[in-house]
Amino acid sequence: CWVALDRAIRLAPLLGDGVHVDRWEEARERVRAAVLTKGWSERAGAYTGAFGSDDLDASVLLLPLVGFLGADDERMWATIEAIEHDLGDVGLVRRWPDDPMGFLICTYWLVECLAMGGEVARAEEWFHRATSYANDLGLLAEEADPDRKELLGNYPQAFSHVGLINAAWRLTQTADQTKEDER
Repeated sequence: CWVALDRAIRLAPLLGDGVHVDRWEEARERVRAAVLTKGWSERAGAYTGAFGSDDLDASVLLLPLVGFLGADDERMWATIEAIEHDLGDVGLVRRWPDDPMGFLICTYWLVECLAMGGEVARAEEWFHRATSYANDLGLLAEEADPDRKELLGNYPQAFSHVGLINAAWRLTQTADQTKEDER
């Protein structure tokens, strides 16, 4: 909801439709407030995938990627680290706690979040680990079995490739910014 409202607000001036922008801005802020309060679990020490839940969901890694929160936000960073630790325990990032397989796009989301938070070396480790699952043609599936090093699920999976491209771009941008900052 928040992303749809945010993008509609950004597009409205380009489309000559400013009539509903005030209403959309109010709705966007209500959604944001709800996510920030109801989406946080004290027990998990992280944002979760559903209001009132204590279960981690790697899709929450999208919050910094869509501009909802910065990766350096204290609670967001705690969420990133919780997901890395609790859902990344199989060598790839699982989408949910009960999923035994690693989702490649979720792993690439983690790469981007770590890079955005300044943890470039950690991000690069995760990037190389996920990318190592590509077959001899460079194709990736939706999921991978870390124990058997086997690709599973939809194959080839466009989302996994989009995740790889976005993560590579983010790592490059971060490296370029680091070089610029050192000058």
